[in-house]
Amino acid sequence: MLETQQYQCPYCGELAEVVLDLSGGDQTYIEDCPVCCRPILFDLRSDGVDWSLDVRREDD
Repeated sequence: MLETQQYQCPYCGELAEVVLDLSGGDQTYIEDCPVCCRPILFDLRSDGVDWSLDVRREDD
């Protein structure tokens, strides 16, 4: 169960896209921005049907 989601980098403001694996349930992980290379914290909440993604700076 993969979903593609656009997000805005909390550092540089550029739009980027991430592929989310909804089959893993709730997940928190860090990926670098593809533009400015700074670490972004992704907080994915999923029950397999409904999901939400929160993207924030690692130092928040």
